[in-house]
Amino acid sequence: MSEVQHTVHRPGPWSSRRGPRGRRGRRGRVLLAAALVVLLVLGGLLLARWLLGRQAVGTLTVPEGQRAGQIYAAADKALKVPAGSTARAARSAHLTLPDDAHGNPEGYLFPATYPLRSDTTPASLLSYMVRTARGHLADRGASSYRTVVIASIVQAEADRPADMGKVARVITNRLDHHMPLQMDSTLNYALGRSTLRTSHADTRIDSPYNTYRNQGLPPTPIDSPGADALRAAGAPPAGDWLYFVTVTPGDTRFTADYQRHLSNVREFNRRQRDEPSGGAMSDGSVSGGAASGGAGTASGGGA
Repeated sequence: MSEVQHTVHRPGPWSSRRGPRGRRGRRGRVLLAAALVVLLVLGGLLLARWLLGRQAVGTLTVPEGQRAGQIYAAADKALKVPAGSTARAARSAHLTLPDDAHGNPEGYLFPATYPLRSDTTPASLLSYMVRTARGHLADRGASSYRTVVIASIVQAEADRPADMGKVARVITNRLDHHMPLQMDSTLNYALGRSTLRTSHADTRIDSPYNTYRNQGLPPTPIDSPGADALRAAGAPPAGDWLYFVTVTPGDTRFTADYQRHLSNVREFNRRQRDEPSGGAMSDGSVSGGAASGGAGTASGGGA
């Protein structure tokens, strides 16, 4: 028997890595690395697309005193969407409005300049406006729907911010005395116009916004009140005023005496005849300004 022993070579660590199992492990790592690269590339593309969608493309400025219909039209143009798109969105966007609003955002499209991005939609813009309004209302202690309605009338009627507190006091005093407000601005809203001239026929229209025929506040705000009007409506100054009329710009006369008010109204009418281009349009109002004031208009109405 030969003394030469046959050595059996067992595969060690090196040879095992070069076997079938080693090749499969290396392929798995390569595939995993490739998958990670693909995911990183896709993630980068999605991030770039998201950032591109959030790029600013313009702004929309809502002036104090604009009505919802005017804001809708301006938003359509700014967003470059078909006319009527924002108005339709207002009906279906489920905006966070008070129950008393019944889904109508009039008065809650806060006057401000809003940034627009390439992914901004009518619904997202309206939601942002309403959230902005509610924040400002809470800051000014004017969170009740009633206060917003009063503020919208103040915005329309006051000739200047300095008069807003007194206008708010006239409104609250007349409500407390169960007197009709007799505000021309609410008539203008009902008729979809802006004018200083109110006729007797206007005061007879059948509308819940006709505050000559109906006591109390109109059913909704009549415009988008700004910060000054909201502040005035939330905390009007003390006073017994029941009537006011802006005879000329900067000259609004408040009184608790009806006969004195009629004298002021006659002066307003005389100036209107002598200066047809004159009047008492509020600087920030789209809905007509204080053409007449409560309880006795430029057309001569009584209390």
